[in-house]
Parts: sequence; structure tokens; C-alpha cells
Amino acid sequence: MDRVRFSAATTAERLLPERLAAAARPLLQRADALFSARDETGEAGRVSLIAFAIRIVNAVIAFVSQVLLARWMGPFEYGIFVLVWVTMVIAGNLSCLGFHTSVIRFVSEYRKNSRIAELRGLLLTSRLFALASSTLIAVIGFAGLGWFEDAIESYYVVPFYLGIICLPMIALSDLLQGISRANAWAFSALSPTYLVRPVLILLCMAGALAAGYAPSAQTAVICAIMATYVTTIWQLVTVSGRADRLNGRGPRRVLFRQWLMVSMPIFLVESFFYLLTNADVLMVGRYLPPDDVAIYFATVKTLALVHFVYFAVKTGVAQRYASIWHGGDRAAFRAFAQATVGWTFWPSLAMAVVVLALGQPILALFGPHFDEGYPLLFVLVLGVVARAAVGPAESLLTMSGNQNVCARVYALTLAINIGLNVMLIPLYGLWGAAVATAVAMSFEALALSFTVWRRLGIVMAVFVPATLSKDA
Repeated sequence: MDRVRFSAATTAERLLPERLAAAARPLLQRADALFSARDETGEAGRVSLIAFAIRIVNAVIAFVSQVLLARWMGPFEYGIFVLVWVTMVIAGNLSCLGFHTSVIRFVSEYRKNSRIAELRGLLLTSRLFALASSTLIAVIGFAGLGWFEDAIESYYVVPFYLGIICLPMIALSDLLQGISRANAWAFSALSPTYLVRPVLILLCMAGALAAGYAPSAQTAVICAIMATYVTTIWQLVTVSGRADRLNGRGPRRVLFRQWLMVSMPIFLVESFFYLLTNADVLMVGRYLPPDDVAIYFATVKTLALVHFVYFAVKTGVAQRYASIWHGGDRAAFRAFAQATVGWTFWPSLAMAVVVLALGQPILALFGPHFDEGYPLLFVLVLGVVARAAVGPAESLLTMSGNQNVCARVYALTLAINIGLNVMLIPLYGLWGAAVATAVAMSFEALALSFTVWRRLGIVMAVFVPATLSKDA
């Protein structure tokens, strides 16, 4: 018996007025084609669409939670919490040492080649390694913080001590997210980090304030710790159970040296990428008081409405890049890679226009003086759109075995970013941070696009003709 499939276009014709249904028909037919397709492009498109929807909901949740936290805590305490939490998220992610990304590549390769023993070994080893390495880094963090405590502003010390407790759970959560992405489980990959955890942090903070606790950075960090542990344990049970059932019981083969050799260059790529993405907030925290950190972070969070398009597409296509590459069809690989540029750029450009139009009233919601960051949006958005113009080029390099050269590109970009921040922030304050970030992101886009063309012969640039590909 044939299975009856839902059709958005047919449903619209039945339920909507004729003129409205006719206007919506082309878009709905494309949506039907996307969800009915069973090839790599169709699945990647579905995952990207789900990721895009989750990131939209996340953007709303994150924005509402940050607005409430800023209003509850005030700029000074909010600025302390922001710097501590951003630092912990970066450190937790890097504590995986690249396994949370390399697992995407290896799962695709092993499943494609029916190497189930290696797949079972990888899934178990990667979870244990992420937990062990992040715990070791947390211990080193405690020791380092105690050693340099006198050189740190007193109001940062206790929140940082508390924040380090989160490191193992943040790292394990990122690793589990990588396993979900490798299997194209978009909801399992994104919902714990982008939906569940921020909601729990907000609810916990609201409960703490209702119970009479002070609206301080320490209270907020404790709430973040509780939310992170609850979310990650739930994620461990659900994702691990699903992955283990999929691969069944049987022997495990551990190729730890091989996995580590691939993961370390990816670790460098991820390190440089995360530091590059957040270096401006960290550098503002180094040179300017918590109030300025709060204003700058609120501005960056507003700009995240544009960023999430890029991250949604990246989430959806990384696994398919690896799958098609290991399948050996280079023409399909080139065509799919070039298609993802358009998926990234045009929605990002549309969101950029919306953010610039509504940025000032959005920032005003955070509280008094936060709208001082609005002019910075016009500078920062240039870098974000430049990055979107080349699509997820770094994922293309990483999943095709070019992680080493990608790491070098990010190292150079990070050096430029930090150098410009060091020079410009003391002279121009928040404007210096915005200019440094926009210039570094523009350089990153150009360097990645050029590197993809040199290494793979693929044009990854929205306004450059695809016919310039070397093997076109």
C-alpha cells in the first residue's frame, strides 16, 4: 500500500482563498520537494531547515532571557556574568580537543563503509575522552585561577571559580551534539543547548530571585551550573541510548591515535573559530569595565539574529559534506557546496536589514544605556554578511580532509583580530572592538574562499560565477 504524504501546496489550495493559495504555491511546492527528496541535498536541506527553525526559537529565547537577566541584575553584575559564562562556554567547547567535530566526519565515513566495530569504538571513546580531558582542564583552571587570583579584579574571582565547575558538562554536551549531527538528528543536536538550557537558566534565576537571593553574577552562574548539569545528563541518556541502539551490540575497535591525529588540527580550527567569534567580548572584558562588557554583549546578542542563519546551515551540511566526499562523486560535491553559499547568504542579508532597522528599540529593551551599542551594529554587520557570502567554507575544508590549512587560516585571522583589538580598544573603546571584529571577519571570508578554490577548485563566493571552478 502506498504511503499517503502530506503536501503543503495541496493543503493550501484547499484551505486558503484562491489568490492567496496561488501566490504561495511556488514556495510551498519547493518545501514539498525538499521534504520528499531522499538524496543528500534533500536531507541536508531538511536538517538545515529544522536547525534554522530551532535557531529562530533559540534567538527569541536567548534574547528574552538576556533582556530579563540584564534588567534583573543591572549592567555591572550582568557584565560580570556575561564575561564568565562566555569564557566557560569557549573553554568547555575547546576541552573536547576537536572530537566533537571529527566525530561527524568519522561516523559518516564508517557508516558509508559499513565499519560498525570502529563506529562503536569511536562513540564510546569520544564520550569518555571528552569527559576526561575537560575534567583535567577544569583542574588546571582551578589551579591557575588560584595562582593568578591577585592579578584578577576581585568581583570576577568567585564567579570564575563557580563557572569552572561547568566545564565537563559543557564539553560532554558539545560532544553529544556532534554525535547527533553526524546522524542528522537535528532536534537532538540543537534542542539541549539552544532550547532547554537557556530556559532552565532563566527559570532557575527567576526562582532564586523569588526565594530572596541577590540578583548577582554569582547567583546567575550557580543557576547556569544547575541548568547545564540537568541538560547534559538528559542529553547523555537520550543521545547515547539512541546511538547505541542504532549500531547494536558487538565488538568495538578503538583507533585512538588515528582519531586524535585528525581531531587535533580540527581542535585548532575550532579553537581559532570560537576565539575569533568571541575575542571581541573577551578583549572588551580585558580593557573595559563590566558595564561596557554588558553593552557590547547585548549588541552582539542582537546581531546573533543574523548569525544564526550561518550556524543553522553549517549544522545541516557538515555531515553531508563528509558523506558526499567519501562517496567519491566530486561533481555532486562541488554542486552541493556551491548551493550552500546561497542558502547562507540571502537569508543572512535579509536578517541583517531587519536587525539594522529594529536594532535601537531592541537594545533599549535591555535597560537604560544599552541602546548606546546601536551604532556599532552598522560596523559589526559588515563582517557577519561577509562571512555569510562564502557559506560554511570552513566545514567544507574540515570535512574534506583539509583541516590543517583551515587551522592556519584561522590562526592568522585570530592574530589579526587580537592585534587590532589590542591597538584599537584602548584608543576607541567599543568602536575599536567593533572595527577590529568586522575587519577580521572580512579577512576570514576572503581567506577561506580563496583556500577552498586553491585546494578543492570550488568557488565559494556568492557573487563570483561558479564557472570559475577549476574542474567546471
